[in-house]
Amino acid sequence: MAQQDKTTHAINLLVADHRTVEDLFEKFEKAKGAAAKQKIVQNICTELKVHAQIEEEIFYPALRGKVEEDMLDEATVEHDGAKLLINDLESAAPDEAFYDAKVMVLQEQIEHHVKEEEKQNGSLFTQARRTDVDLEALGQKMAARKAELMAMAKAGGLPAAEFQAVDQHG
Repeated sequence: MAQQDKTTHAINLLVADHRTVEDLFEKFEKAKGAAAKQKIVQNICTELKVHAQIEEEIFYPALRGKVEEDMLDEATVEHDGAKLLINDLESAAPDEAFYDAKVMVLQEQIEHHVKEEEKQNGSLFTQARRTDVDLEALGQKMAARKAELMAMAKAGGLPAAEFQAVDQHG
């Protein structure tokens, strides 16, 4: 059996993203000064937008009909909740009222989401491993899309995060 490449296996790729964002939230907590905080928040927002996009475009659709549908639906709604804060933070100044509070709430939302995806019994990732989905091929597709999105972010920034489940036009 061929050894799995840890960087292109779909779940390993997503778990690595989770650790990156957790590290960025830790850096934010220790950061001093508005400019330093804003730079970290921009990194957090970019990482989360790219992560959510590859999950929504590639990972979740590949799992539809193979894992609990409710989990995929809930994960998509959780993404939308985070996107609301991400879009708000991207257009906010670090000295605005509630800036730090929004970052903390975003961190709590992401921690909850990560727990449901990878840490609790019957997690989404546990279920995904039990499917017949080729997680290596899926991971390669996700890694390619992630590289494309990160290049876009560096070149001029990503557009505002788009909502999948929450109606923003109320």
